Amino acid sequence: MNRIYLILLLLIITATPLWAESPVPRVAVSIKPLHSLVSGVMQGVGKPDLVVKSGGSPHGYVLRPSEAQLLSRAQLVVWVGHELESFLEKPLATLGHKAMQLELSDELEPFLLSVRQGGGWESHAHKHEGEHMEDDHGHGDHQRTKPDLHLWLDPAMAKRIVTLTAKALTELDPARQSQYQANAGQMNERLDQLDRRLKEKLGSVKEVPYIVFHAAYQYFESAYGLNVVGSITLDPGRAPGAKKINEIHHKIKELNARCVFSEPQFESRLVATVIEGTNARTGVLDPLGADIPEGPDAYFQLMSRLGDSIYQGLK
Repeated sequence: MNRIYLILLLLIITATPLWAESPVPRVAVSIKPLHSLVSGVMQGVGKPDLVVKSGGSPHGYVLRPSEAQLLSRAQLVVWVGHELESFLEKPLATLGHKAMQLELSDELEPFLLSVRQGGGWESHAHKHEGEHMEDDHGHGDHQRTKPDLHLWLDPAMAKRIVTLTAKALTELDPARQSQYQANAGQMNERLDQLDRRLKEKLGSVKEVPYIVFHAAYQYFESAYGLNVVGSITLDPGRAPGAKKINEIHHKIKELNARCVFSEPQFESRLVATVIEGTNARTGVLDPLGADIPEGPDAYFQLMSRLGDSIYQGLK
């Protein structure tokens, strides 16, 4: 009888996955779009914590005690970088000093675009799809000084983020490597499908000029060859002066811009001011998905909504 029990015990042990007793890594992610991509890689294993909750913007964000606690117990922190989430610099230097950091602006540096200078860029804004990855000499835009860190707004960049996340999680939790890799593969397939849908939807409005509230959408615009001709402000934390508002107003008339897009996180009355007396319509773009429920589907909803909003504003 004891021999039978021993055989049964051995069968149970060998049938139990090695990761069944391994603790799930504690992961903190700065903003919702990144959180969605990380959530997708962790499906079936666990859920990462989101630091900046719905409605918040990483520009000038103030960390709450509960959010600092998330960082203090995290084993992995995923964020864009110092110039976007500057509020994380000190906490990560103290609270999260023991955590592995996946700083995407460092990891993806060869693929980053340069920050646009000035509020109007129609002379070089209308690029063809994929042009943002290389200049005329085949070198990435990273050779220029200051990078644009709104890097998640391109499915091609999102695929790189997914791959980097799976690699980091595997380093922390090698017993679940196959799960992370399988999830990453499924996420990247979904991202390819998303990219095809957006190209199909936006193809008919690629030539139509428009203006955005702040220069946050360069990756999206470059990926789909859109004809954005300027922004009301480069820094959403600083209100533009009267001279800048007059310049944008003149640009709308001169270029016959079809639409001026505001954002839910920032002052929208400026948009009403700059379009007064023009034929331009208004729309809303949200690069963070403020009202979208967090989780693996949030990124896809955010990007689909961006595509829909731009299409509706320009058609």
